[in-house]
Amino acid sequence: MPLMTVRDRQAYRADDHQNHTLLDDKERQRMLKSYLPAPNESAPVPSSNARVKRSSPLGVRRFVKNQMFVLIFAVLHGIFSLYIRVRQMWNVVCYQVSSVFYYHHGTPQYIKRDVMALKKKPKHLSVILKAKESHRAKADVERLIDEVAEIATWCACAEIPMLSVYEKTGLLKKNMSRVYDAANQKLTFYFGGQHPGLSVTSPHKEDLPAPNGENPQGHLRLHLISSQDGRDSMVDLTRTLAEMSQKGKLSPRDISTELIDAELSEGIMTEPELLITFGPYLELSGYPPWQIRLTEIFCLQDNERVGYQVFLKALQHFGKAQMRKGK
Repeated sequence: MPLMTVRDRQAYRADDHQNHTLLDDKERQRMLKSYLPAPNESAPVPSSNARVKRSSPLGVRRFVKNQMFVLIFAVLHGIFSLYIRVRQMWNVVCYQVSSVFYYHHGTPQYIKRDVMALKKKPKHLSVILKAKESHRAKADVERLIDEVAEIATWCACAEIPMLSVYEKTGLLKKNMSRVYDAANQKLTFYFGGQHPGLSVTSPHKEDLPAPNGENPQGHLRLHLISSQDGRDSMVDLTRTLAEMSQKGKLSPRDISTELIDAELSEGIMTEPELLITFGPYLELSGYPPWQIRLTEIFCLQDNERVGYQVFLKALQHFGKAQMRKGK
């Protein structure tokens, strides 16, 4: 549509100011007619489908689409849930059969026979145990102590000199004497009178040495740690090194990875070669991060309990592992 000329615009405004007395109806119609669109250039009328779509108050298409999405989600969720259930049942049956075939029967010779064919064994083994909040505290402590004693005896039979046990809340560290007595009783049950020596240690606590000193058959060191010995210890060490540097007792150039490693190894523990978690999935639960930089970690899928078959499978896995260490 063409724009009005300046002359026509001024004439129309002047007529408007004078209450339309300057121009008669014919002149006014002639002036506006030249600027109106032709009859065939009128705006398109929306189609009936578009009117129905815009004016539909029920939203049938949207409802059907949402129901399709819900149906697809339910089908996928059902398939995945079925897969998880079948996998769990299959793994549980396999673990039960394996525990029957590879049961130690409380005999050290059977355990030595199982690990004899391994190419290598860890000198420092670490495990993660968890307290169950839904159980009574006293019964849970008894369970944890019994599990520690069992694992310690397996390590003694397999001639692994050091075992570190991580329990997040520190229940085991508070009951060091009970852990020591239970482990000694379990060693006596397996070996009889002549069993390997045992010492129970923990960071910042007094050690519990074996009463008869070193035993000719070997010695097992049982080390108990908790979440307190993880990030908190690293923060304390960082604060101590910073204060020593500010006071001039330690040069910043002397602070290195080797120094931190030596301090944490002496204050907490050395780095384990193998870490076993007995849960159904891998969860470190605040395990000291510095100590597992090069550690081989083993987790048996869908496993729910501490068992000898998990211990043996972890040693077999470690025996086949290749330690490339960044190469």
